Amino acid sequence: MVDQESFRFRSCFPCGVKELYDWHARPGALERLIPPWEKTTVVRKKGGLDPGGEVEMLMHAGPFPFRWHAHHVENTPGTMFRDIQHRGPFSNWSHTHHFQEGSNCAFLEDNIEYKLPFHAYIPPAVKKHVEDTLHRTFEHRRRVLTADLKLHNKLMTRPMKILISGASGVLGRALQPLLTTGGHEVWKLVRRQPDREQNELFWNPQTGEIDELPAFDAVVHLAGEYIGLGRWTPEKKKIILESRTKGTRLLAATIAGHPDPPAVFLSASAIGYYGDTQSAWVEEGSPSGNDFISEVCRLWEQSAAPAEQAGIRTVLMRIGVSISPGGGALERLLSTSPLGLIRSFGSGKQYISWISLDDTISAIYHAMCTDALEGPLNICAPAPVTNKVFMQILAKATGRPLLFSVPTTLLKAIYGQMASEILLSGCRTSCRKLQDSGFVFRHATLDEALTNMLGKFHSEKKHTEWEKIE
Repeated sequence: MVDQESFRFRSCFPCGVKELYDWHARPGALERLIPPWEKTTVVRKKGGLDPGGEVEMLMHAGPFPFRWHAHHVENTPGTMFRDIQHRGPFSNWSHTHHFQEGSNCAFLEDNIEYKLPFHAYIPPAVKKHVEDTLHRTFEHRRRVLTADLKLHNKLMTRPMKILISGASGVLGRALQPLLTTGGHEVWKLVRRQPDREQNELFWNPQTGEIDELPAFDAVVHLAGEYIGLGRWTPEKKKIILESRTKGTRLLAATIAGHPDPPAVFLSASAIGYYGDTQSAWVEEGSPSGNDFISEVCRLWEQSAAPAEQAGIRTVLMRIGVSISPGGGALERLLSTSPLGLIRSFGSGKQYISWISLDDTISAIYHAMCTDALEGPLNICAPAPVTNKVFMQILAKATGRPLLFSVPTTLLKAIYGQMASEILLSGCRTSCRKLQDSGFVFRHATLDEALTNMLGKFHSEKKHTEWEKIE
């Protein structure tokens, strides 16, 4: 009888061993490797890879939450490190990472030995489920790490000191570990008492307060009130507008007057700038729309003028519908439709200019490091789809049936103007400027994006090996 199970996954990466090990040793490595389809949050971390380092995560088994507490017990820099479960769902868990130099790549071999509670009595189907979960997780890790290493090799010329606003949002939480694992130093603007040891600085856009800023190489401004929930009351619309214009103006003016200003200011905007364009393609030079969201985007972008006037390269990032099962529109669709998916909103003919979360943050990083990019920049995938097609592809990816369409009149009755401008409005946006600057998408089609984000892929055997070892 097998006392415990063993799992091995061997991957080849386009770098040297030192680069591969250093990536794992930097802040944010764990966050970058967590599969997006899992409801996992890093609650606490202490130390690094050396013995004594700890991490605590909130995880889920279906709808049931549990805590996973692990700590590092062995580390030989450049060669291996090992962590074990201290508290969690397994009776025993030991994960060893082995690094080895290859002829034209670096190998990483993950060896896991684990034992389930009542291991001898666990049905084979449960053990197979664990193995399949591990396989999907490590295949996801291989894909993300390979793409991240290629991106850093392409863009990284020197470590940068970067300031981010909106760091607690979906984009900010994803962007930070992408940058820190590349060797960059990230600071955050917060509206509470800052923790200096965590590289935090205070600001309050409503009152115009902001800490004295040290010199930064780049500033990324992502902060703003979320627009896609509930009806737009006059008060809500005021908050939406002011949360964008006041913060942008304060930050732009602050860095414009800095004795050592950053080389680049990247300020978020949205493709809502163009309004409802139906099936017509729009580019950065296209006119703005005439609805509320278009006005917000116009004023939002105008608020960045002090930075541009001071000679700081300013990129106005018109971001599309960034999709991830961990936040935003896709998360709400998946969480509110466990039995099936809405067939379409209204006619379903409105275009959705979507982009995967990984491509969104990669495009931000690309714009940060590409001196030729400035002014408006559409950040969206090259293949927009209609709302109806989006739901069909999502249903196929999740295996959920399509149930019914929601009538236009019902959406307007429930959500009012928000329904007209967000749910029922469409924009078919070109990303030609982004592509012409040399950006390469990880997920160019919606099928590919959902396959990766939901973990529905199959292993590429020429790059990986996995097996259960008896």
